[in-house]
This record gives sequence, C-alpha cells and structure tokens, in this order.
Amino acid sequence: MQKTVLLCVTGCIAAYKSCEIARALQKAGVRVKVCMTEHATSFVGPTTFRALTREEVAVDLFDNPSDPIHHISLAKEPDVVLVAPATANVVAKVAHGQADDLLTTTVLATDAPVVVAPAMNVGMWQAEATQKNIATLEQRGFDIVRPATGYLACGDTGEGKLADVDDIVARTLVALKTSQALAGERVLITAGGTREAIDPVRYIGNRSSGKMGHALARAARAMGAEVTLVTASTQLSIPFGVEGVRVESAAQMLDAVSQRFDACTMLICAAAVADYAPAHPASHKLSKADGELTHIDLVKTADILAEMSRVKGNRVVIGFAAETNDLVRRARAKLERKGCDAIVANDVSRAESTFGSDTNAVTWVSSQGVEELPCTGKQALAFELLRRAVALKS
Repeated sequence: MQKTVLLCVTGCIAAYKSCEIARALQKAGVRVKVCMTEHATSFVGPTTFRALTREEVAVDLFDNPSDPIHHISLAKEPDVVLVAPATANVVAKVAHGQADDLLTTTVLATDAPVVVAPAMNVGMWQAEATQKNIATLEQRGFDIVRPATGYLACGDTGEGKLADVDDIVARTLVALKTSQALAGERVLITAGGTREAIDPVRYIGNRSSGKMGHALARAARAMGAEVTLVTASTQLSIPFGVEGVRVESAAQMLDAVSQRFDACTMLICAAAVADYAPAHPASHKLSKADGELTHIDLVKTADILAEMSRVKGNRVVIGFAAETNDLVRRARAKLERKGCDAIVANDVSRAESTFGSDTNAVTWVSSQGVEELPCTGKQALAFELLRRAVALKS
C-alpha cells in the first residue's frame, strides 16, 4: 500500500527546496500532499506544488468548503508529517501548542510521526529560546533534522542552512518504513554515566551526556515500542511517552535493569557504566587536610551487559563501546567477552563523536561482520541502529 507524506512548508527562502523534497519522495514511491503557511506562498506558489504532486494544496483553515474541519482530516491522512523548511516561528508555535493556522493545527492534531527540518539565520538557530523549543519537540518524539552549516541567504555564514535534501528525504523514509517496526516490542535502554560515591560530595564518574541513549528511547517509541529508559546522572528530560527510571550508581542501574529484564524483548546498553567504585563510601565529607583522601580502595562494579547477555535467551542485547584507540579490535573482543548480539563502537577522541556531541560516527560490530557508519546526528543514528536491531531478530 502506498504511503503518504504530508509536506508542510513554512515561510522561508529555503521553501524552494521543498519542491526537490517532494520530487525525491515521489521517486521513492511516496504519495505527497502539501500544506503551506500563507507566508510560504510568497516564496513558492501553491500552483507549483499542485503541478508536482497532482494533489490539492492546503493553505487556509477554511479553503475546503466540503470539509469544515480540514485540519483534522488532513492530520489523520498521512503516515508521516514532514515540516521542511521549519522556521523559528513555526517551531516555537508547535513547541508551545499555539495553533493559529492550518499548518500548526494539523501538526498538533496528528498522531503520525513528525519530522522537522529547521532553516533560519544562525543567530535565530543558536538563540536559547529556539534551542529550548527544539529540545521540547525532541522530547515529544519529533525527529529533528538539524540544519547544516554554510552560507545563508542573509549573507551570514554558520549553522542554520536547511539540511541536505537527500538527508531530509532519507530521514522521512526511515520514519515511513520503521514507524511500526518495533510494534509489540518492549525495549529497555540504559543511558548516561554512572557516579560512584566517594563521600556525600565527591564521586568517580565519566563524561557521558546520555544523549545517545535518550535518542534511542525517542526513536524506539516512534517505531511503536513500549520503552523504558534507565538513565544516570543527566539533566536531559525523559522523552515523551517513555517510562523513565533515574539512577546514579552502577549498582542502582543493575538493580533497575534486572527488575525489568524479564519483561523486555530487547536491551540496549548505551550507558557508560563506571568500571570501579569506592569500596567504602564515606558518610561524611572526607577531609584533605586530615589526610583522608590520600588512599581510596576500589572494587569492580557489576558488568551489566555481560550479566544480562548471559541470561538473554531469545532477547536481542546490544552494547556500546567508547574507545580512543584500536576501535575495531577492542569492539570485537568486547562482543566475544560479553556475549551480546552486537557492539556499537565509537571513538570518543574524535570531535564529532566525543561525549556530549550532537553527532556520532560509530562502527557496528556483530557476528556478521564490521561496518563503519557515516557521521550523522544522534537521532538519525538512533533510527539506523534500531533498524539493525530489528534485523537481528529475524
């Protein structure tokens, strides 16, 4: 059955690229319908999209006399809603639930997966308000195709340029093909970096931001799964529709995972779990002046990935490996040692895949072989990794 994408076009100079997006989706066998803001029609006319799609183009809330509740019928029709380009104004309105035209009311009313490709001036993109709005949309499960860096129409150079058309189309096709690929699955994901207490003030920890694990949780939910996210020491909000369990230490994470493992069908260990913890955490702040910090006895923490892999049965279990050298050899050794189904290895010494970055370049290591994946945003990578996880079940 042919899938339908509702392409929502907002008032931005990059609106002309929406024509290319529509054509590329059609070439992929997708039916495309177009909804435009009134400002968007100042850049590209509805006639252009009618000619390209051979479909009526929706602009005004009341432009279809035969359908007095046009935004609801329009919201129910597509398999995926794609907003490209998305202006700062439209991003803000959707994030705050403001619905004052056909496009925003439709996006707010739809139950379909929503892909958003922002485009705007670099200052507008980097503004704190815009970044908070983008984070809000991501937390609600929207897939954000982050803008590229380059020469902008205003003459500035920087981040804010609409992402490459091929990237936007690829992400939309991912949403189309995988929106229900995990239906019926119960996915358990770990994220963040554990903290092992030395005393009430100090701890042993690492630089993990939790962004990759949270992206996986959003993607798994968008793909139809029931998702539980066990997350450590991160300020990131629990994604919309995801059960969140906040922990701090490796022992707490093991306890949370163990309690939920029997009910899950897939476990993805994206957390950076501390390898060692103080053997005797102090109940009071240790004094440097009194020499209480000169020696700390350490003990190994529980190996969550190995323990769950040992009893995984027919579950898919995937681990992560953060390395700074000899990536593939170490990942292969970890795969064999832990007994899981696959390892996602990333070189955290590289700027594009270090802790806290918004992008990642990883290598997929499984019994079927080794494949290096191109650098991409963590949300896009999450969908790709979950597609591969689904393939492991078959």
